[in-house]
Amino acid sequence: MRAIHRPLAALGLTLALLTGACGGGGGGPSAADPSPVSASERAAAAERQLAKNTLVPLEGEPPTPELPVTVDSADGRKVTVEDASRILPLNGGVAEIVFTLGLGDRVVGRDITATFAEAQKLPQVTKAHDVSAESVLSLRPTVVLADTDTGPKETIDQIRGAGVPVVVLETATNLTDVTTRTTRVAEALGVPGAGKALNRRMSDELAAARAAVPRGSKPKVAFLYLRGSAAVYLIGGKGSGADSLIEAAGAVDAGKDAGLDKPFTPITSEALVRARPDVILMMTKGLESVGGVDGLVKIPGIGETPAGMDRRVVDMEDGVLLGYGPRTPLVIDMLVDRIHRA
Repeated sequence: MRAIHRPLAALGLTLALLTGACGGGGGGPSAADPSPVSASERAAAAERQLAKNTLVPLEGEPPTPELPVTVDSADGRKVTVEDASRILPLNGGVAEIVFTLGLGDRVVGRDITATFAEAQKLPQVTKAHDVSAESVLSLRPTVVLADTDTGPKETIDQIRGAGVPVVVLETATNLTDVTTRTTRVAEALGVPGAGKALNRRMSDELAAARAAVPRGSKPKVAFLYLRGSAAVYLIGGKGSGADSLIEAAGAVDAGKDAGLDKPFTPITSEALVRARPDVILMMTKGLESVGGVDGLVKIPGIGETPAGMDRRVVDMEDGVLLGYGPRTPLVIDMLVDRIHRA
């Protein structure tokens, strides 16, 4: 189960897998634009930015950490950070925050879920989604940023035992967690002002994305987590992480609406009949693992849903869709366009 759980650590899911917004100098539509921007225009700009697989840092000079600081860690500890010259984020979404704050040149390694271009040449410190204490300590980090799903626990204890401050963050399961986590990261690294600036930018972008939702459109969207090679077929419900994104994009989470009160439930024909999604949302690798749309509609029950019959399937890159980082506004831009498209 752990090999599935760790890649979705950013979501805080019990069974899990495994964002720089356009504004702030990114060249995409901005919430400050005086004229209305259509969903298709916003989605096109978001798609171009995501295709680059790069982040858009805050404008201006990179912030200078003001240290030491003592912060609360999600595992109940008080952690003092005295040096942010060698930062090691153990979560892809957290790494995106660090880079977007302007501190990317201080990052010394990456987790397997950090898939954006700026991080690709950094040493990877995870093996099969578990953190390697030896790999972490070999990079001589001065501060490690983890989340409550980072593990194994023994590894985190070993890193702390070597004298490295480890700040643990709550996993992100809701859209509002993006700003909370940004604030926590910025405070831990001694750049709270940059955190506030990034939150303002993301809030503006999210507001603009949601303003583009077409009036009167309320499709039902089912998030499916599939791994065909591992025979994993799940439908998302309350707390899946995708439900918050679907609702922010002006749609109804089909699994949640059907009464699925767990983050994920094994797919059955009965569950799909109850959910009756108009659109299916998936991660790109999941869709590929079942043979694309042609293979998807052959899974029992899916072809009989409105989404299956109309072949209305929206997929997005794994590391972006549920990353809950600075690129999340781009995700909402694309979902608003794709799930409401007739």
